[in-house]
Amino acid sequence: MPIKNILVVDDSPTDRRHLSDMLEKGGYKVATADSAEDAIAKVRQLRPDLVLMDIVMPGQNGFQATRALTRDDATKHIPVIICTSKGQETDRVWGLRQGARDYVVKPVNSADLLAKISALG
Repeated sequence: MPIKNILVVDDSPTDRRHLSDMLEKGGYKVATADSAEDAIAKVRQLRPDLVLMDIVMPGQNGFQATRALTRDDATKHIPVIICTSKGQETDRVWGLRQGARDYVVKPVNSADLLAKISALG
């Protein structure tokens, strides 16, 4: 199934805007969420084709939200790519163990991110 609609989850308005602009220029329709809790609610409501998930957020973190989404029968078919400033190998491994399909470290290279999304579609 081709990816057309993406939910960008990040507590930073600057990062949300930057990622949204990058994805929209790549031809995707973008919705945003500013917290893990908001993301889980929006995924259930909007059924995006992909979730781009930050890790460090107030309240529930992106690891917890990724685990919740990928283990819920209603949302587990929706791929999650973690997009974070946490660049340690242990973070990447942990993110993938939570069910993420890929892991991208900020600052994001537009061509690399778009290629990863295309490969999932």
